[in-house]
Amino acid sequence: MKKSLIALAFGTLGLGIAEFVMMGILPDVASELKISLPRAGHFISAYALGVCVGAPALISVRKYSLKKILLLLVSLIMAGNLCTALAPNYLLMLAGRFLSGLPHGAYFGVASITAGKLADKGKGSEAVAIMVAGMTIANLFGVPLGTALSTTLSWRATFFLVCLWGIVTFSAIRYWVPPVASLPDTGLRGQFRFLKSPAPWLILAATMLGNGGIFCWYSYINPLLTHVSGFQPESITGFMVLAGLGMVVGNLAGGRLSDRYTPGKVAAWAQGITCFALPAIFFFAHISWLSVLLMCLCTACLFAISSPQQVSIIRYSQGGEMLGAGGVQIAFNLGNALGAYIGGIVLYHGYSYPALFGLPLVLSGFILQIIFCKKYEHKEYFF
Repeated sequence: MKKSLIALAFGTLGLGIAEFVMMGILPDVASELKISLPRAGHFISAYALGVCVGAPALISVRKYSLKKILLLLVSLIMAGNLCTALAPNYLLMLAGRFLSGLPHGAYFGVASITAGKLADKGKGSEAVAIMVAGMTIANLFGVPLGTALSTTLSWRATFFLVCLWGIVTFSAIRYWVPPVASLPDTGLRGQFRFLKSPAPWLILAATMLGNGGIFCWYSYINPLLTHVSGFQPESITGFMVLAGLGMVVGNLAGGRLSDRYTPGKVAAWAQGITCFALPAIFFFAHISWLSVLLMCLCTACLFAISSPQQVSIIRYSQGGEMLGAGGVQIAFNLGNALGAYIGGIVLYHGYSYPALFGLPLVLSGFILQIIFCKKYEHKEYFF
């Protein structure tokens, strides 16, 4: 495994902790800042808003080399998390979270392009999967570590940890990633020209809907496991580690299979499996062992889609690769927000219902993915 790809994965590891740890430490943050829990939830939304703003802003630095852009983005990661760690009140905390989110989508976009350029021939998707692996490892180890730090020391220690990890990432990229030339400059209009084709819109819509369907259920996995599956609250941390392990396996499998077949086909397979898994969760969540097995299957599918979609959008956004690759992260985050919102609405029917209502979203994403594959990917590779 190339050191350059590991350096890129260091960045996604830090981003993963910064994004997802807030869900686990929200009560601690709300208590110290003396605000309500719903108001503290704005810190999650502020991060997502930063992702949506930062990704398209990439076009302003498109003339720089990819390595320089990566170093700039890692510096922003450190600055944003330092502001978050030092924030004395609600408004400054909100600003810190927004600043932390700005480099998220942009980093994934530039790192995806860089990983593809550094990959051995025929291993582009696997290289992107290695880069994305940092996010899955964050869910497996980083988020539990951050939550533990918040409990034993302070929630601020978690964000200081991300800052320190940013220094490690900056050094790794500086010394391990070779110089990577900037992309050909097609001008400001040229950055958006790829959007005239239906292909990127199909990829982005399939990503948003597929992700949204899974997060409709996953956003409320805690009450499902405790109230329906019958597990004790203290066991949930262990199950979250299992969910993270599913993400790691799914991500690596998705990258490897994409090089063997096509990215679109692998994404379609993963979304198709999820179309069966979500209703199975609705009907069988009361069977404890099956509920956990289906959880791991869904989280594996969630990240089996990730790297194939990153590769697909880069291939179909010629002239605007940075905007396209960053756009996938916007689609992911919009899907997260949409799924969590719908899941929250139907939650009062019962803790199993978010899984059922996530099905139409995933099914819609699956249909769009099928259309994309049949229209744009070679038929000999598909079904």
